[in-house]
Amino acid sequence: MKGYLANGLFSMGDRYVNEQLAKAIREAVPEIDLYLPQENAAINDKTAYANSEIIAEADLSKLEKSDILIAVLDGVEIDSGVAAEIGAFSMLKRPIVGVFTDTRQQGRDNQKKIDALVEDALENQFVYRNLFLVGLVKRNGVITSTIEEAVEAVLEVKNRQL
Repeated sequence: MKGYLANGLFSMGDRYVNEQLAKAIREAVPEIDLYLPQENAAINDKTAYANSEIIAEADLSKLEKSDILIAVLDGVEIDSGVAAEIGAFSMLKRPIVGVFTDTRQQGRDNQKKIDALVEDALENQFVYRNLFLVGLVKRNGVITSTIEEAVEAVLEVKNRQL
């Protein structure tokens, strides 16, 4: 089974999340060939040079060969590279596991939060994700809220392929 882990990779926080998520997936599914772009020094050693076409070709070739996309949906906005990877991968109609850990998902049943939102849209205590991207993920997969849930979703995909 081949997988592709998509997330931003330029901040220490993103790189740490990527490392932890990749480690958890690799431990749970040892046979997975998991591509993590930040591990590809040929295109992501920022002291070296790779132009946009080299980067696009490297990542697209890995996406095309992947059986599953694990895409982190966190951040103020979904990372633009992740959005592009979701769009490209969704055309292959293969499973996508979204990982969305934002704590503002909590309290969705809190009536005071709902009332405040209805009364004044600027009192939005919830989080928004682009609905087109959410739809692309849900069309062929699931959105999880934790690393553990993401690992379980990857295991489910692996078990369906057996």
